[in-house]
Amino acid sequence: MSTPTGPASGLPVRMPRPRQSGRHRRPEPVVAPEGAAALVLAVPGTPSSATRTLAEEVISIARSELPGLNARIGYLDGDDAEYPTLSSVLAHSAAERVARYEQAVAAGREVAEPTGAAAVVVPLLAGPDSELIRRIRQAVMDSGTQVELTDVLGPHPLLAEALHVRLSEAGLARADRARLFTVATAADGIVLATVGGEEAVRAAGITGMLLAARLAVPVMAAALDVEGSVASIAEQLQNSGSAQLALAPYLVGPEVDPGLLDAAAKEAGCATAEPLGAYPAIGKLVLSLYATALGITPATPQGAQAL
Repeated sequence: MSTPTGPASGLPVRMPRPRQSGRHRRPEPVVAPEGAAALVLAVPGTPSSATRTLAEEVISIARSELPGLNARIGYLDGDDAEYPTLSSVLAHSAAERVARYEQAVAAGREVAEPTGAAAVVVPLLAGPDSELIRRIRQAVMDSGTQVELTDVLGPHPLLAEALHVRLSEAGLARADRARLFTVATAADGIVLATVGGEEAVRAAGITGMLLAARLAVPVMAAALDVEGSVASIAEQLQNSGSAQLALAPYLVGPEVDPGLLDAAAKEAGCATAEPLGAYPAIGKLVLSLYATALGITPATPQGAQAL
């Protein structure tokens, strides 16, 4: 029984756990630096409620990895009403940073004047697409602000993991090679579908090799926006002995018209998995690109050292 001054005599007293030292010491949690540039997610494609939900989920994952993160969403084809355009989001982020600095000075706080980029723009793209990147650069120029633009998300081992998961969700691949159960509908050849022409196909091929190692089946990349590309790759896989093909979209989702995926699957005569969407790895890779641009070090995404 406790007394007003503490535990009764003879009862154990809970003492704080001593701080662990040495190489196994748990690292202090990283938080976003005060006044850091905003993370602005550049979302391609026609805006919709589904697209906004996906982008918000990606941002939520990034915030969970880096508390205090100032993150925004800008749409390449926004309307500055329900869906703010990328250029307007960038301009607003810059103005907001200046306003916060002026408020801090007025309150008598000693704060450094903001310098450098007002925002770090991360394209919501799994692979390179020169036309979309050109439009993102134009939006940055139109904003009239100092901005740092990162690379796209892939290639990366985490994207191979995400592709594997999407295929297994569709019943087109084993969920885990370590479990030796069979999947009746498992594909023995994968068409990795991307957009962005031959450059995107080459980049997707790197992630495709990682996916092939996970599945132990051949994987070949094809461009949805190049006529005949998917059918040609499907034919190559069939000629090499693959009898049951699957289409794996190497896409986050908003950057492609769903009709293209459906048409490609019919053309190749195979089932298709869902796009990557808001798989947790997407948010982690977005944050990793942002952190690298600013020189901060949140937790490294698992699998990041594999490339």
